[in-house]
Amino acid sequence: MERSKPISAKSIGEILLDQGFISRQQLETALAMQRRSGGHLGTILLEMGAITERQLAKALGIQWGLPYVDLSAVDIDPETVKLIPHSLAQRHKVIAIARMNDRLRLAIADPLNVIALDDVRLVTGLEVDPVVAAPEDIQQAIARFYGLGVDMEEVVRQVAIQEVNGEERTEEITVERLRTMVEEAPLVRLVNLIISQAILDGASDIHIEPHRQGIQVRYRIDGVLHDVMAPPKQLQAAIISRIKIMASMDIAERRVPQDGHIHLVVEGREYDLRVSTLPTVYGEKVVLRILDQASMRLNLSRLGMTVDTLTKWEALISKPYGMILVCGPTGSGKTTTLYATLNKLNIPEKNIVTVEDPVEYQLPRINQVQVNPRAGITFANGLRSILRQDPDIIMVGEIRDRETAEIAIQASLTGHLVLSTIHTNDAPGATTRLIDMGIEPFLITSSLIGVLAQRLVRTICESCKESYAPPPEALRRLDLEGTKEILLYRGKGCDRCRGTGYKGRTGIFELMVMDEEIAELVLRNRSLAEIRQKAISRGMRTLREDGIRKLLEGTTTVEELLRVVFVDEPSDR
Repeated sequence: MERSKPISAKSIGEILLDQGFISRQQLETALAMQRRSGGHLGTILLEMGAITERQLAKALGIQWGLPYVDLSAVDIDPETVKLIPHSLAQRHKVIAIARMNDRLRLAIADPLNVIALDDVRLVTGLEVDPVVAAPEDIQQAIARFYGLGVDMEEVVRQVAIQEVNGEERTEEITVERLRTMVEEAPLVRLVNLIISQAILDGASDIHIEPHRQGIQVRYRIDGVLHDVMAPPKQLQAAIISRIKIMASMDIAERRVPQDGHIHLVVEGREYDLRVSTLPTVYGEKVVLRILDQASMRLNLSRLGMTVDTLTKWEALISKPYGMILVCGPTGSGKTTTLYATLNKLNIPEKNIVTVEDPVEYQLPRINQVQVNPRAGITFANGLRSILRQDPDIIMVGEIRDRETAEIAIQASLTGHLVLSTIHTNDAPGATTRLIDMGIEPFLITSSLIGVLAQRLVRTICESCKESYAPPPEALRRLDLEGTKEILLYRGKGCDRCRGTGYKGRTGIFELMVMDEEIAELVLRNRSLAEIRQKAISRGMRTLREDGIRKLLEGTTTVEELLRVVFVDEPSDR
């Protein structure tokens, strides 16, 4: 069934409005943006964060009179999938989901793509019945059914192994032979597959780990590592060397750690990969950090803050001067929060300068400085230089020592808004951490206007979400004992979430706004417990409380809270 014009006379915006996916105000904002800069309305609403890909797919289905299909709820025949070559499925964002005699049911992301329908009809010799599915669901289905192992046997067969003294010892392959191997098509295809699959799976890091008998490839998805594949040991040197060449690193040097960088475009989106090697007893381990430039067009409202926390945060960052700190352990999303905040503050009237280690994302109209100790650029020196650049807003990647803290405080006292991060468990702990660095309490209370503590928890997969009555011990652990008829939620595990029950992450936040009463306790050098108690009485919702709220709302699970929040509840000093 091929359509040349939509069935519905309504525009995509009107359909989304009718379905309750967007508000009238969101539609008018998107239309104004479309008039200014062009583009598809659906794409603009996606970038605004107003709709999801699935909501847009449903609306497109209504507009074109085609069924919408949730691929995670469909039993797909793997043999039917293979009727379409992997390259064709990837190029057109399509996947075959069922065959009935001479007709093929085809899930497609763009129902306007008649070329895709013609290509599939030509390759399969079957008539095509299109249905609409979300692009992300089609990508996941392609990844699931075509998989990483497509070229593995071919790679193992075709990549020649140099034998040394009658044994296969990849560590002793010559550099000249390695340079030849890493340009061979099967190996190039394998490394590209490892990287592109990680991107499609939403991984933040790729770990390639050498062991005695083989190599283990793992992806970090939503903060948790997953085993993905285990190539044979004889491919170790070639795989690692291929990545090192892509990252402009020295393949002849295997005894010292190296750092590199790869820039690539996958599915029309730009990605930067930060590459790090580390010599181990079984060879070099490689970690690739995936940085998606498009994902940094974040809206503060999408981080997971409650309405009252977001309102207070936006009030803080709108102040003309003062110091604001974001705290939490490594991997808790501090940098993401700061970048989303800078996006909010990024207007032509403001000069924004950052000093970071490293600069992870390039932000338009923001002057970003990379820490480089060899060139004499530290956080402290970089901050001093920034102050001579007439800034309005300064972002310092991290306050690690007294010198950086003192300069940041002086900058905030001389009319600048300073944003930075600091390693503490909770928001009140930032004041005592600064005192531990040697900062006088009166300087802290004069400059610090707010502290945001945060963690990241995995969110329950919407495709396999189910409710259950929690056991009494869980309620006791959460201080919810005696509360009647509580229902909690969890994910059963499905193809969409790789069987984990989780899909995506959200933030849990604790915001302490510095006021006179809290400042008085800091000035008097009172205990952390007293400062925390005063902050709570002044309206601070703790990480624990925010986590329990998200638990009761069905956003996350008890296990996630116990893993991320309850394990490191702050101890009083």
